[in-house]
Amino acid sequence: MINLLQRKYIRFAIAAVIYLLVVIWIGNYWLLAGLAVIFDLYVTEKVNWTFWKKRNGSNSAVIEWLDALIFAVIAVTLINIFLFQNYRIPTPSMEKSLLVGDHLFVSKIAYGPRMPNTPLAFPFTQHTMPLTKGKSWSNLIQWPYKRLKGFGTVKRNDPIVFNFPAGDTVVVENQATAYYEIVRSRARELQARYNYTSNEQRPVEDFMTMARRDVRENSTIIYRPVDRRDNYVKRCVGVPGDTIMIKSGILYVNGDINTASEGQQTTYFVKTNGTSINPRALERLDISRSDQMKISGSVYQFPLTTYNADAISKFTNVTNVTPVYESPGRFIPHIFPHKSAVKWNEDNFGPLWIPSEGSTVSIDTSNICFYERIIDVYEDNDLKIEGDDIFINGNLSDSYTFKMDYYWMMGDNRHNSADSRYWGFVPEDHIVGKPKFIWLSLNKEAKGFRKIRFGRMFMGIK
Repeated sequence: MINLLQRKYIRFAIAAVIYLLVVIWIGNYWLLAGLAVIFDLYVTEKVNWTFWKKRNGSNSAVIEWLDALIFAVIAVTLINIFLFQNYRIPTPSMEKSLLVGDHLFVSKIAYGPRMPNTPLAFPFTQHTMPLTKGKSWSNLIQWPYKRLKGFGTVKRNDPIVFNFPAGDTVVVENQATAYYEIVRSRARELQARYNYTSNEQRPVEDFMTMARRDVRENSTIIYRPVDRRDNYVKRCVGVPGDTIMIKSGILYVNGDINTASEGQQTTYFVKTNGTSINPRALERLDISRSDQMKISGSVYQFPLTTYNADAISKFTNVTNVTPVYESPGRFIPHIFPHKSAVKWNEDNFGPLWIPSEGSTVSIDTSNICFYERIIDVYEDNDLKIEGDDIFINGNLSDSYTFKMDYYWMMGDNRHNSADSRYWGFVPEDHIVGKPKFIWLSLNKEAKGFRKIRFGRMFMGIK
């Protein structure tokens, strides 16, 4: 028979081996001091680490429930940091690959889990307390970016969950719109007012400083660290070193057409002979009511996959199905890099090179707009542009070497997705994980048990 002391040492040995493996994985050997705590927990029992309950004797039901709750919170928090996390699709940006109401199992170990930047936070909140609406984390402890070893690396066309890069600065009164777009919109308003009342026509860039001051003086502004920014899910269509280009809605990567996912959709005009399309026919194609727009008695507008576009074109009362694209050369101000000299839009964009760690690019006033946020914000340099001169950390510079890898993300719902076309590159330290499968899917347009999309449950994500 194994006596009590031997059993204690066996349990300690098992716990110590697991803890050692975790320490090696994390790579912080100061954590080895925790072995003393584990030894006391299993062998010497000198300190009552669970001070809220009695070590010997019975505890009340309230204490037992509290003990179970504390254990569950700690366990789930560690699982969410190191292994996997739930993510719910809130918008249609990835339809029809992922639907609003899909709940995803997101693997953290697919690319390696990140150590949290702000480890002191209220459990199970991203950035906001549920009742008070205040911030849910503390800046008392801030850790630098560190990613642990994972099972793989980000591949082209992987679906990715990541922190919203432009979510570092937030207008509390209007959190649905990115702060930088609010500033740009205000600058456009100021420009339009000035140009209307003056004989001199000035570019929108002249009004950015005034707009920024306006927004800050009239709004509540907060800053969020990387791990406290909103989570987004998109498809990674460009990896470090790639060159991407969009022509008439078709994505090219390194000069080749990028293979579209089966769920990718774009906007179409559908014209009939004057009669209406049967709503049940659209329902059978999984075209939600919120996506159905009737422009006139014979013209509809739908976001459609190529399969659905082909199916609708065969309806007896449909006379024409045409994709809708912006014209080449038309400048859209909310499209990256938001410069009037770069006449890009969501359907005609690029070419644009995606930076990779250690690569060096020549910079001047013609291309600094593509990389200024990387240099200034993501890689924490002091960037100043004075006329034709570019200063980085006080030094006149004509080149820059990147410290991180970057990625290009796009939603499968091409005309209803706020993605990299609008706010640019995604740094590697913003990557959260890879969605593996849908564990629950709820249709908000249905009722009763029909709300549950049983056919999507435990479906793998491609």
